[in-house]
Amino acid sequence: MIIAQVPFRMSFFGGGTDFPTFYREHGGRVISTSIDKYCYVSVRHLPPFFEYKNNIVYSVRENTKTAEEIQHPAIREAMKFLDMRDLSLTYDADLPARSGLGSSSSFAVALLMSFYALKGKYVDKRRLAKEAIYLERVLCGESGGEQDQIAAAYGGLNKIEFRDSDFEVSPIIISSQRKQQLNDCLMMFFTGFSRFSFSIQAEHEKSIPANAQRLMEILSLTDQAEKILTDGDLDEFGRLLDHTWQLKRGLTSAVSTDTIDRFYDTAKAAGALGGKLLGAGGGGFLLLYVRPEKQLSVRKALSQLKEIPFRFESGGARILYYVSESYVPAKYEVNI
Repeated sequence: MIIAQVPFRMSFFGGGTDFPTFYREHGGRVISTSIDKYCYVSVRHLPPFFEYKNNIVYSVRENTKTAEEIQHPAIREAMKFLDMRDLSLTYDADLPARSGLGSSSSFAVALLMSFYALKGKYVDKRRLAKEAIYLERVLCGESGGEQDQIAAAYGGLNKIEFRDSDFEVSPIIISSQRKQQLNDCLMMFFTGFSRFSFSIQAEHEKSIPANAQRLMEILSLTDQAEKILTDGDLDEFGRLLDHTWQLKRGLTSAVSTDTIDRFYDTAKAAGALGGKLLGAGGGGFLLLYVRPEKQLSVRKALSQLKEIPFRFESGGARILYYVSESYVPAKYEVNI
């Protein structure tokens, strides 16, 4: 049996510049971190005593005789990609799906990592990220950028740069005390709305040519953010979040809603210096930069929303539990 643990990610700056349509011409750059909220995939080979060959459990249960019959696209395509058969697979997570924390990409990384481990193979983080991108964007045909899979696989507070058809991950070097100070100034609230991000991402991808100038400004903000993180007033990080959110809201009408705008304006009136909606937009989690002395005021102002405490993490994708199996495909079974 294998249990894989993969963190969710929090993207601060550069979202939208990680689409190949944009970065192959202009370059792309994002700043993000992984947090201590995870998805878990447990997988083992199913004993040959059932009418079905695969037992797949996520928000629903699927019992199928072949991988092709599986309705969940990522599970189906990952099994076909790595020739996995006769599986019992269970998915669990600390936070709801479709909420802006890159949950689908974390799941894709966890799937591939657990499948390789079940085969007795080690795969490094770079390959995991690349194959998770391939799984989601090519095999499943879903629109979107390429930062989430990388952030989930690598973990930590990083600058991720995109050029041509490749990426480079550079850890942002700051002291543990300064990272703690940043973490202490961030608050996260669940808006109560979940959405399928790939529909918003598809709209964003179509609008990239028209939004090139705005995306170039979003790209330039990543350099400013890195300078603030390494040697600047952290309050400017919050103000810069506000600026990039205003830019992002102008990309497509689907990024925000009147309700989310009201939540954001209420938080700023209560003392937040800035913030953004995490992920593609339309719902999910609202991230805010709030000085500690103002946090009670913001918490009261947003009392109708659920606050989610979190800490930064640096481990990335990992195997929590590994017990090797002796697996013989059904056609090779013998009676003893």
